[in-house]
Amino acid sequence: MTEEEVIDQSSPPPDPDPIQNSNPLPIHPRRVPFEHGLLPIDNLVFTDPIQTLAPIKQKLSSSRRVGSSAISEALLISSDHARLVLETLASVLHSETDPLVTAEAEEVDSVGADVRDLVLFLYVQSYKKLMPRTHKDSAAVADVWPSASAFDGYLSALSPIQLVRNNSRRFMPSPADEEAHQLSYLQKHIANIISLLAEPMEGEGDESPVLSLESFEHIGFLLHFGDKGSDVTSLSQATPFFNPDMPAVPVPASQVTDWLLKNIASALESISDIISGKESGPSNASDQADCDALNKVSSNDRGPCIVEGVSKTSLFKQASDLNGRSVKVANCHDSVIYLLAPLRYATVYGCSDSTIVLGAAGKAVRVEHCERVHVIAATKRICIANCRECVFFLGVNQRPLIVGDNHKLQVAPYNTFYSHLEEHMTEVGIVPTINRWNESLALGAVDPHDSLSHPTGASDKQSESASSVDPNQFTNFLIPNWFEGEALGGSTKDNPFPLPDAYMAVQQTSLKNLEETRQSLRETPIEENRKRELTTAFHMHFKDWLYATGNIRQLYCLQGD
Repeated sequence: MTEEEVIDQSSPPPDPDPIQNSNPLPIHPRRVPFEHGLLPIDNLVFTDPIQTLAPIKQKLSSSRRVGSSAISEALLISSDHARLVLETLASVLHSETDPLVTAEAEEVDSVGADVRDLVLFLYVQSYKKLMPRTHKDSAAVADVWPSASAFDGYLSALSPIQLVRNNSRRFMPSPADEEAHQLSYLQKHIANIISLLAEPMEGEGDESPVLSLESFEHIGFLLHFGDKGSDVTSLSQATPFFNPDMPAVPVPASQVTDWLLKNIASALESISDIISGKESGPSNASDQADCDALNKVSSNDRGPCIVEGVSKTSLFKQASDLNGRSVKVANCHDSVIYLLAPLRYATVYGCSDSTIVLGAAGKAVRVEHCERVHVIAATKRICIANCRECVFFLGVNQRPLIVGDNHKLQVAPYNTFYSHLEEHMTEVGIVPTINRWNESLALGAVDPHDSLSHPTGASDKQSESASSVDPNQFTNFLIPNWFEGEALGGSTKDNPFPLPDAYMAVQQTSLKNLEETRQSLRETPIEENRKRELTTAFHMHFKDWLYATGNIRQLYCLQGD
């Protein structure tokens, strides 16, 4: 690359200062890499990312794309962990057309990852998550939040859950707080990130690195422009550097860095005003966000539907409510939540004593800081972090990832269906013939990405894995169809994920016993008044069961909808 091929900074361009005079769309961080792309693997968390990644990039750059064997060798990690890196990167990539995103499971290694995307993915492993926030009305929260678990008393002092619980009631940071935290991280590191994407200008040594249009577009892994329907199709469209009507020429890396820093600073100032406004608002303002104002939420990475603070009730949302966006279910207690829709990402955070049914999540599910929760999910991948006494009924194409301080987790095969399930799975790319529900991969017991402090040596412990639900304890979960107005035309009539033989055998035995009992009742000669007494007894026992289990509330809630 010659000096003449680079934008000439010495001669005055038509616009004397593109950084000052451009009027870009608002800039935002892509939340996905920070929320679903962090892996607690020691060799991926670098004290000085630029010093570590520069030689790694140099080593890998002989190929444009790299598979798990090259990643394993360069990062000194196991082949399982290298494969996990590729699968996680594929789930958070910004380009839906990237070969790694579209590859079948058996093709992932041969397709590999673009080295530039891999380097950015590895860089953000140094990110530290924002600490959970304290609820504004702790007294009100205490009324619905469950009491401490029976084994709180002997939990290890290393437990992130216990540290969070003992520091008053903590809740998922607000979207504005998270965005500000992510932007601050990028503001601090963007110069290093640009330097890893840049190449030296021919004839100028390492003193004048430049960024090509192709390399610039990879910044879209971390940042995007636009807001609420005004998104641009490519990152370069929002910049003053690349004119779509002219051949693209490389840009000095320093100029790109300055321009991004200016935009990030402006975005941080705007977010600070939003946060200040919320904090100075009425103290009794509700923190609960439901999906009633869905058209006010963008459908990109910035706009998940947030279901927060649902307590002692049932909530139902279907495809027309969610429009294929991502969802976050946070701080819900003693409830049943149905989200029967095709989704990109789903997060379940800080919930307790609840059942949460997720439709089809094509990218990833993350369940974090939950207690005594049943999660039923059809998804491509799932990460479980810092949970206790939870049961996961999974139809999952990749190995479930278990990280952090977990206790008494159980996993089981997927156990339900609704009429549009297979259609939703096809839409988001979930394969029903692949279910790796019982092949969980446990990583470190301490997440190096959280902001909590941990005693020395804590990171050497491995997360407690999950046990399989006993086939004799496995039951199907029936989704009521009274409210499935738009779903009545669906074609799914049964669980699309085949059950393992042991679970299928128990199901068949139970069905056989039920049919024999019915046949026996039909064939037993009983007087008409005795039949009525028997029917009444059945109804009374069923009603008693509804009240004893709390399911009667679900019937009232859903019929009320």
